[in-house]
Amino acid sequence: MKARIVIGVSLIVVVLAMANLFAGQAQKVAIQPAQAGQLQMQPPKLDAGAHLNPLKIALLHWYLADTSTSVTVGSQPYGVCFDGANIWTANFADNTVTKVQANTGQVLGTFNAGSGPYGVTFDGAHIWVSDANFNTVTKLRASDGKTLGTFTVGKTPEWMTFDGQDIWVSNGGDNTVTKLRAIDGKTLGTFPVGNAPIAMAFDGTAVWASNYGGNTVTKLRASDGAVLGTFGVGINPLGIAFDGASMWVANRNSNTVTKLRASDGTVLDTFPTPPSDGPYGIAFDGTYIWVSGDSYVLVLRASDGAQVASHQLQSEGIAFDGAYIWAAGQNFNALYKF
Repeated sequence: MKARIVIGVSLIVVVLAMANLFAGQAQKVAIQPAQAGQLQMQPPKLDAGAHLNPLKIALLHWYLADTSTSVTVGSQPYGVCFDGANIWTANFADNTVTKVQANTGQVLGTFNAGSGPYGVTFDGAHIWVSDANFNTVTKLRASDGKTLGTFTVGKTPEWMTFDGQDIWVSNGGDNTVTKLRAIDGKTLGTFPVGNAPIAMAFDGTAVWASNYGGNTVTKLRASDGAVLGTFGVGINPLGIAFDGASMWVANRNSNTVTKLRASDGTVLDTFPTPPSDGPYGIAFDGTYIWVSGDSYVLVLRASDGAQVASHQLQSEGIAFDGAYIWAAGQNFNALYKF
C-alpha cells in the first residue's frame, strides 16, 4: 500500500512538472507568430481584441495583418456576406454569385443570380441576392446554390439585412424598404424611408436604412415597420453596421464615418477618413470597425473611433467571418482576406 502511495505521488509530481514545462514552451511558441509577422512586414499593431475571439486565438491571429489572400471571383463584385463557413460575393457585371470557402479561399461554386446582382445576405440557411436591374431578390440554398425562388420588391433593390425572421431590402429607386418573410419570400410590407435608401442593418429590435440621397439614416421597428426616427449623418451615407450598442455609417462624399447611439439615434461622433477617397462599406469584427473605400481599407477602434490601421486597397463590400475580414475589389474581380 505504501509503495502504491509513493508511486502515485511521484506520478503527480511528474505530471505537474511536465505541465509547467509545456506551459513555458507554449509561452515561447506564442511569441513566434508575432515575430514571424514582423519579419513578413505585417503592421506591428497588436490586435487587442484577439483575446475576445476564440477563433483568433486558435489561428494565432494576434496582429492586424495586411491582406494575405486574394481570391478571383466574378466580374465586379459588390456585396459580400458570410454564411457561417463560406464567403459569398454578388458579381454585378456577370450576373452571378461566387461561393468561397472561408478557411481555405477555395472557390466552391459560381451560380446564376438574375441580371444585376448587387447585395447578398444570409438568413441562416439561404443566401438572398438583390437584383438592381430587375427589381427582385433571389433566394439560393446556401449548401449548393440552387435557386429556390425569385420575389418582386421595390425599384432598384440594393443591400439587405436579416432580422432573425425576415429579410429587409432597401429600394433606392422608390425611397422604400421591403420586408420579406424568409421562409417563403412573401411580402409582409413596404415602408417609406428617406431619399434613395441603399443599405440596411439590424440592431436586435430595429432595422436601419442609410438614405444615400437624403444624407440621413432611418430607424424602423422590425415588428411592424413603424418609423422610429430619421437622423442626419454625412453626405451620401452608404455602408451601415451595428457594433452591439452603436450604428456606424460610411458617408461616401463627405469622407467621414458617423457613430450613432442605436437606442435613440444621437450622433456620438464623426470621424474623418482619407480625403477625396470616399468610404463605401463597413463591418464590425467584435473590436474594430473596418471601412472599405476607393483606395483603402481603414480600421477604427469601435470604442473611440481612433484609427489603428490603414491598408492601400480599392474595395467595396466588406464582411467579417468570425476571425478575418473579407473585402470585395470591384475593379479587380477579387476578394481580399485580412
